[in-house]
Amino acid sequence: MSRFIPMLFVDDVEASSRWYQDLLGARSAHGGPEFEMLMLGDELVLQLHHADAEEHGSERLPEGAPRGAGVLLYLQTADVDAVHALHARAVEMGAAVESEPTYIELAHHTEFVVRDPDGYALAVHSPFTP
Repeated sequence: MSRFIPMLFVDDVEASSRWYQDLLGARSAHGGPEFEMLMLGDELVLQLHHADAEEHGSERLPEGAPRGAGVLLYLQTADVDAVHALHARAVEMGAAVESEPTYIELAHHTEFVVRDPDGYALAVHSPFTP
């Protein structure tokens, strides 16, 4: 099976890692100031890389480039209760929460959107419920 594992280019890998760990309960599988791999259970779900990285072919994030423009990362939770719990945690953390948990008719799920410390948008959502 193939799947995507996003890599976000960030200013402070360790701070971004802590933010995702605090919000999602993720755990570090690498750690350090240059690169991080974040796990949920046994699954690698996100990679973080320092913004000035060049080892992926060229500079991936030019200085001053907007973070996550045109990208919305979706994270599926176990159920609607988990969406509400993560929303409460994001608010408690003082995160940049853009919306309340809302049922999205076209997607058949409940979601809210929050921005991470680098401005990437994360839509936390429940499973599809027809």
